[in-house]
Amino acid sequence: MTDKPSIFEETYQNYLTQVAGIDFASRAEILGIEIRDREAFIPLMEKIYRVSPKGVFDPSGQEPNHALSILLCRYLLLCPEREPKGDHWVTYKDFRDAAPFVGGFVTNTEKALVKYFSNRLEALKKACQKLGGRPVDLELSYHIVSRFDVLPKIPILLLFNDEDEEFPAQGSLLFQKKAAGYLDMECLAILGWFLTDVLHQSAGSSITTIM
Repeated sequence: MTDKPSIFEETYQNYLTQVAGIDFASRAEILGIEIRDREAFIPLMEKIYRVSPKGVFDPSGQEPNHALSILLCRYLLLCPEREPKGDHWVTYKDFRDAAPFVGGFVTNTEKALVKYFSNRLEALKKACQKLGGRPVDLELSYHIVSRFDVLPKIPILLLFNDEDEEFPAQGSLLFQKKAAGYLDMECLAILGWFLTDVLHQSAGSSITTIM
């Protein structure tokens, strides 16, 4: 039987090899990151991670889990030549290549948010505020509309309605259309799962998907 952790480690090391061969400076402005001495400083939910051929490290100097390490490597490696267009918000399933990942995305984000935060609207509001979520002035009929700048050029919009006498609770995560120009569908799914995890943890839950 194949050892799953070893597969992740092999993939991670392959990405680090690719990172060693890129032009760091050309990516700084397009990705909205800082480059110093062939090391990229990438904000992820307001924490600064360092990415270089030596590895991915969190603010405490520790390597994050494999999913986040690969996500940050891919953010650096998949940098487009110019900033993509498309500031309008779309659901994950609206992306052209999302189909293989939609089921897992919905389960690990939207359904997970509804399951934990139904009838706990104030807990979700406090979690959003704690994590730097900002209200957005859009004409949307939701109890919570909160924007998170998860990565510098990839915000995620949380929409949440609590249940009432007529309707069950409903939660959605939206991306800007141009997000697909920065990351592939697997990585965008990981980004949504990560946001869901930190919202749960901020509200005191141990529910996780990739953490």
